Amino acid sequence: MHYFKPLIPMLIIAITWALPAQAMPESFADLAAEQADAVVNISTTQHIKQGPQGLPPGFGFPQGSPFEGFNDFFRNMPQQQQEKHSLGTGFVISADGYVVTNNHVVDGADEVVVKMRDGTELQAKVIGTDPKLDVALLKVKGKKLKTVKIGNSDGLRVGDWVVAIGNPFGLSQTVTAGIVSAKGRVIGSGPYDDFIQTDAAINPGNSGGPLFNIKGEVVGINTAIYSRSGGNNGIGFAIPINLARPILDELREKGHVTRARLGVHITDVDKETMNALGLKSREGALVPQVEAGSAADKAGIRAGDVIVAIDGETIHKAHDLPIRVARHTPGDKVKLDIVRDGKNKSLTVTVEAMPDEQVAHNGAQQVDKSKVRLGVIAENLSPDLAARLRTRVKTGVVVQQVQQGMPAANAGIQRGDVIYRINGKDVSDMAGFSKLIGQFKHGDVLRVMMDRSGDQVFALVKLPKKSD
Repeated sequence: MHYFKPLIPMLIIAITWALPAQAMPESFADLAAEQADAVVNISTTQHIKQGPQGLPPGFGFPQGSPFEGFNDFFRNMPQQQQEKHSLGTGFVISADGYVVTNNHVVDGADEVVVKMRDGTELQAKVIGTDPKLDVALLKVKGKKLKTVKIGNSDGLRVGDWVVAIGNPFGLSQTVTAGIVSAKGRVIGSGPYDDFIQTDAAINPGNSGGPLFNIKGEVVGINTAIYSRSGGNNGIGFAIPINLARPILDELREKGHVTRARLGVHITDVDKETMNALGLKSREGALVPQVEAGSAADKAGIRAGDVIVAIDGETIHKAHDLPIRVARHTPGDKVKLDIVRDGKNKSLTVTVEAMPDEQVAHNGAQQVDKSKVRLGVIAENLSPDLAARLRTRVKTGVVVQQVQQGMPAANAGIQRGDVIYRINGKDVSDMAGFSKLIGQFKHGDVLRVMMDRSGDQVFALVKLPKKSD
């Protein structure tokens, strides 16, 4: 022990000097009291219809029986309706009633009720959602509502104190405190994972609630937990508010999100690639493929380039790039720093709209009106796509994705098919496609003509009945 005696005074000085600027507060009571009225409880109801119960196969009254007529009675019994309820948390961001929560809290809900701290219950309208980031924006009728103050999540440091307020397990407002355990966590929930990890207790029911810094500013939206038991294990995740803010602004203005993209396929830089390309480190996003006619292609990005920064912000790994691009809107100009053949180079790219987000914009309103869904994501057929797909048709919509179990998949429609006529009516672009689909009803059968690599393909798409 005597060997360490000379170091003790230095250690004391070092520890004193290194004390964090954000020291542990004596209490979080003032923060909790100040923010309590801006945090709300969210309850949702989903109506689930069950088919007629009827009689089991092989059962019934024999033909000629005086009770034979009851067979049809039992077969045609009305549908039974059940209700599925869920609970979550939200927070008010404007005095006129805009409320933020998670998409998974309100997804599929037929009714959404926001309960204020004083017990007032208000019917909420879902203004828009973004499933990829898992955020939703609601609107209630209100005046001079208490609102939260939005902070800067980029300023958070690992070890900073944070406070979560929510309604775990359906209990009324509960306040928990902890620290930022990590930043930039990827948990496999989607392409925009960039979570704040905290050990502040977060449990089921906290979803959509605010994560505050000690100044009382919202820095995150509590979203997920890591748990083997279903309860809190000290590992909770929150969406950084800086990532959510532009999405919320767009939902408020347009009701939907149109994301930006470059049009490149990317992957991490491994050791072999680093050596082969003469890179100094494994940082950056390697571009193995550039989509023809995309924003990246037009700007001169080439396969084999390594993107190392965007707008001066370092890209440490491939996952960082889509998160940074997502902060922009289509039409924005971004500066990319790349390494090509061992040399540094800068390019300016005008980012474009992501195709599946464009479909959501063009078709969502028509789909919502009829409640009919084909289960496809498509985009306009461009000359470049027509050449790559070797199509004979020059106009139509290209199927980019087919959702399993939906009508399009059941009819055998495949990725890369070009839909150019439905029920004898030409489909020239996404606007016409969306308008046409919006005219159909449950139970309709669609005659779909497609071009598949130059071959003509015909499919009958049976839309499910409303009770299905």
